[in-house]
Amino acid sequence: MVLGGPVGADQDDLYPFLSGEREALRTRLAAGAPTLGICLDAQLMAAALGARVAPGLGKEIGWAPVALTDRGRAGPLRHLEGVPVLHWHGDAFDLPPGAERLAATPLCPNQAFALGRHGLGFQFHPEADGQGFERWLIGHAVEIAAMPGVSVPALRDDARRLGPGAAEAARRCLGEWLGGLA
Repeated sequence: MVLGGPVGADQDDLYPFLSGEREALRTRLAAGAPTLGICLDAQLMAAALGARVAPGLGKEIGWAPVALTDRGRAGPLRHLEGVPVLHWHGDAFDLPPGAERLAATPLCPNQAFALGRHGLGFQFHPEADGQGFERWLIGHAVEIAAMPGVSVPALRDDARRLGPGAAEAARRCLGEWLGGLA
């Protein structure tokens, strides 16, 4: 499992570790090793598989549901249907060759993808449960201040209200995905 971070997937000049992480992901995925990527690391997975990663149509910051595809509703992501999850990204990825789209939003058509049974990438944050959310608010204060219509009090309130339900849905989703690997 590889998690996200507040850097761009193509910023190797600033963060040289990114090229090594892409190579490690390429090797794992080619070997069929179970791999779960969230946010930045879903972008790195997509890039490792040959897909383009670039700025999206706009930044998504806040809690909102994703629209599941038929394939998304037929698998573990069905537990997330209608559940607001945390979005926090400005970049997006094209669907990698051989992958199946599982979820989308109007600003980001590739919110989740599967590569066979072994690879799962989320642009959104299924791991976000509202606990420790204050660190996100502090660490991204400048980014939040630059987003029209996004406020720290509203994000905090949404995390408190929506985080526990999102966490439970994500536990069911990820538990089912992990169980299918055995």
